[in-house]
Amino acid sequence: MPLDKETKTKIIEDFHRHDKDTGSPEVQVAILTRRINQLTDHLRANKHDESCRRGLLKLVGRRRRLLAYLRRTEYQRYLTLTDELKLRRK
Repeated sequence: MPLDKETKTKIIEDFHRHDKDTGSPEVQVAILTRRINQLTDHLRANKHDESCRRGLLKLVGRRRRLLAYLRRTEYQRYLTLTDELKLRRK
């Protein structure tokens, strides 16, 4: 289930680097985190929804790769982002 437009716009406003930024790693990770949280809640109620579980795993993998890229390139921004989103770090 995709995010509604208002929620996505709010996330972009919270995590953008400049006014027209919609695709920076921070914005992408924040949007993915929100969708992951939604799917996790859905799966708690619908334990046998395997197609949803597969989609969730794909999103988690994409977020993990984006976080690894951010950690490798700009470590300080990685630390800030993980603190704001309350994500565990290695």
